[in-house]
Amino acid sequence: MQDTAPIPVKDAARRIEDRIDDIIDWLRLESTSGVGSRSAHLLIDAFGSPRAVFQAGYAALAAHVRPAIARSLCEPPSPDVKALAEATLAWAGQAGHHLLALGDTAYPEALANIPDPPLLLYIKGQAGLLARPGLAIVGSRNATVQGKANAASFAAALSQNGVCIVSGLALGIDAAAHEGALRGPGSTIAVVGTGADLSYPARNRALAERIAEQGAIVSEYPLGTAPMAGNFPRRNRIISGLSSGVLVVEAAAQSGSLITARVAAEQGREVFAMPGSIHAPLAKGCHKLIRDGARLVETVDEVLESMRISPLASPLASPLAAMPASSKAFVPTETECTQLLAQLGHDAFDVDTLLAQTGMSVGQLSMGLLALELAGMIERLPGGKVQRVYS
Repeated sequence: MQDTAPIPVKDAARRIEDRIDDIIDWLRLESTSGVGSRSAHLLIDAFGSPRAVFQAGYAALAAHVRPAIARSLCEPPSPDVKALAEATLAWAGQAGHHLLALGDTAYPEALANIPDPPLLLYIKGQAGLLARPGLAIVGSRNATVQGKANAASFAAALSQNGVCIVSGLALGIDAAAHEGALRGPGSTIAVVGTGADLSYPARNRALAERIAEQGAIVSEYPLGTAPMAGNFPRRNRIISGLSSGVLVVEAAAQSGSLITARVAAEQGREVFAMPGSIHAPLAKGCHKLIRDGARLVETVDEVLESMRISPLASPLASPLAAMPASSKAFVPTETECTQLLAQLGHDAFDVDTLLAQTGMSVGQLSMGLLALELAGMIERLPGGKVQRVYS
């Protein structure tokens, strides 16, 4: 790839059969014993391409890496590497599949400029999305209904304004952000911690298929790479590297989303955080980020302003107007429904307090809460509490 003319993404499927030797060289470099990311980049910087690395000879290599690594680099490619290269060629030859190496003209510039860019990118879907203005939206896997609603609504609004939403295809906030982004032309990129030919987690398989059709799935890991714990924090640098900034929606004090935020700050990206209740465990991480200098975000326009994108008009319907007719049948009057929502405020409420404040009977309150829950307007929490969900 480095020693031949760069291949644009649109030509990759047509000309991929000509690149078997290049793919072997890249895979061989990545799989050589002792060669980590730092060593691989050092060698590429020194010799210009994997092909040149393997042609350099022991003495030249030993000037840059340890003798044991230099000896390993002088050995011929193993049958396993050749088999993986053939499988990779077959995968990349399929419609909608792309393979980019660092240095290819189609390799996203923003990602190439981070301190540790991936040597290879496996892309399933629309590779052109990697060049669009992007914003990462990340957060807790064990998100609240409100958190997922916030992630989806922000992602949808940003996507409507042409922003590509980048996330990690995890349960919770990630999945909600991808779902929201698919509602707009900005679409979405899912950066995964497995081979691009695998689907993980299994519960997001259908979502992953939709992203592969309408967006893009991206991985730096060879085909067949199973989910391993260390892969997911490492892929976070790609999530932030493809983005102009990172928005953290919900995060516990020790959340992995804070790793993405830290890496984003190190890459010079802006970090946004959505505040929450002082009593909410999943607001602790966001509040820590805000104390550390992240920008507090309450509206989509604030993000668009930071990205220097003019917002498009997108009026929101009233939450009560969106309530299904089947749910309204449970509520005695719409006035009582409105009053009940007003009593909930912004924090979690226990049912006994609501009974005292609303003056409703137990039956009325139960039916009202059920209607609001069916309408997606409240969330039931542990301990018999309920909390309002904002659109």
